[in-house]
Amino acid sequence: MSEQTADAILQLLKARGPLPAKTLAGRLAITAEGVRQHLAKLEAAGLVSHSDVAQGVGRPKRIWRLSARGHGRFPDGHSQLMLDMVTAVRSEFGDAGLDKLIAVREKQMLKSYGERLRGIGDLGARVRALAALRNEEGYMAEARADGKDGFLLIENHCPICAAASACQGFCRSELDVFRRALGPDVCVERVEHLLSGARRCAYRIAPI
Repeated sequence: MSEQTADAILQLLKARGPLPAKTLAGRLAITAEGVRQHLAKLEAAGLVSHSDVAQGVGRPKRIWRLSARGHGRFPDGHSQLMLDMVTAVRSEFGDAGLDKLIAVREKQMLKSYGERLRGIGDLGARVRALAALRNEEGYMAEARADGKDGFLLIENHCPICAAASACQGFCRSELDVFRRALGPDVCVERVEHLLSGARRCAYRIAPI
């Protein structure tokens, strides 16, 4: 199995969610049969799984998705170390100490983001710059127009998921950073949340 093609399939399933083999083939510019062969080997390795979805008359459509092991192939930002640190800080200094730690991280993020976004007047350009920043940090982020007057910031991966699961103050802090970094003329709303059962985190960003 071509490692490059296999990695591309895993990347697509991570970024786009569950997909049929035909869609994967179109995005990778290879045959559907070739994709199915790769998927069979990835399934044997425990990296993907499938389900058959009924679509009225005709054969069900087979949909492929990452398994838990497949998700584990993506960088997790040293999740166990971060989780251990969160646990240690909470044990030693309580929730107040953990809040101070999050506040320090928030201050550092706001300084870094502010420097990168400074001087960018167009909202779309600001959102794209923020997505580029988050992508550099491992969030597999992308910016899209939402078809109305705003934009979507989509994060297909969370490298601090373990820490955020233990303390959702990290999520609240990041949302506040986005709002402050993008400026007072912008409304930022989280519309999908990984920790609430969604496949990813997504934010709608629109002018006020």
